Amino acid sequence: MAEIKNYTMNFGPQHPSAHGVLRLVLELDGEVIERADPHIGLLHRGTEKLAEHKTYLQSLPYMDRLDYVSMMCNEHAYVMAIEKLLALEVPLRAQYIRVMFDEITRVMNHLLWLGAHALDIGAMTVFLYAFREREDLMDVYEAVSGARLHAAYYRPGGVYRDLPDSMPMYQASKIHNAKAVKKMNENREGSLLDFMEDFTTRFPICVDEYETLLTDNRIWKQRTVGIGVVTPERALAMGFSGPMLRGSGIVWDLRKKQPYEVYDRIDFDIPVGVEGDCYDRYLVRVEEMRQSNRIIKQCISWLRQNPGPVIVNNFKVAPPKRESMKQNMEELIHHFKLFTEGMHVPSGEAYAAVEHPKGEFGIYVISDGANKPYRLKIRAPGFAHIAALDEMVRGHMIADVVAIIGTQDIVFGEVDR
Repeated sequence: MAEIKNYTMNFGPQHPSAHGVLRLVLELDGEVIERADPHIGLLHRGTEKLAEHKTYLQSLPYMDRLDYVSMMCNEHAYVMAIEKLLALEVPLRAQYIRVMFDEITRVMNHLLWLGAHALDIGAMTVFLYAFREREDLMDVYEAVSGARLHAAYYRPGGVYRDLPDSMPMYQASKIHNAKAVKKMNENREGSLLDFMEDFTTRFPICVDEYETLLTDNRIWKQRTVGIGVVTPERALAMGFSGPMLRGSGIVWDLRKKQPYEVYDRIDFDIPVGVEGDCYDRYLVRVEEMRQSNRIIKQCISWLRQNPGPVIVNNFKVAPPKRESMKQNMEELIHHFKLFTEGMHVPSGEAYAAVEHPKGEFGIYVISDGANKPYRLKIRAPGFAHIAALDEMVRGHMIADVVAIIGTQDIVFGEVDR
């Protein structure tokens, strides 16, 4: 009788469902997975080492490129770590702007996750629906920072500039005539806050549309219910955080348990799963989008009523205004020194963590008093999740690997750093 041998198969790194550059070596018994070995490091760019050779301000844009679908949340942890070392008090308006953009980023992340996860499993329409709303939020990024993706908007001591009074408009073209463009620009006539207010009003209906397509869809349920189950004990032991931990029924959210910025002043709920399977994690993330919408609404109403500074008035940390820089010698020197030599951060070490869309994203920085960090360590949430992939896929079929990679919401920019 022929001996039965395990079959070894490569999944990725070119596979569209590998979400970038994951190489997964699967050991199969027929179509059942005996063992999965994730090979990472194909997107390693040495971010932590590069930061040791750049000034604190020059390292900021590197943060956008870690988890490249949750740009501003990465920046947030980085600037919070620097602010801890400098003992800076960030203006309240800047804190509200940061919280609002953290939540806008969370919605953007979850929209991409939902579209990609559904597409991996075989639902095409959700992808197109999700990107329709994500496009509006991209425009908000662009209006505020000039870039759709890598914003570099948060700065140590606040944010780069105040919210703009106008939104980018669509122009008439061969595809859209003047009448069509007028209708497309209806909600862009006012300021950024007006546009966001309009977005928050219509977004819950959009989330209902995604749920109509998926939540009670029997194919979706067959592909996600009971797949990749993680018990609460194992989720804690493996270092899960974010929706992966909450999906297993553990109520842990840094925005509530270790509030930073103004989260302690804002009213929102933490969605928690029961079963710890892919379906529960899907429900948790969808509900998180609704809660983020609530937080954005509260930030908009506060920002409307409370004008004020958006960055500290300390020229050793933040640049002076451009008008004064062009008229005043002292401001010119401050500006020049800040952008050439950079700020000197007092000696010490600090760890700052934010509730990133994927989990706890932390930055541990050691300063020796120079204008560059002595050492920077990035705590990426996805790293712990990908480490658990082997345990999560054992005993499942090949098709379920795709669902489990999707539910982990892996982005290799942050895993490989």
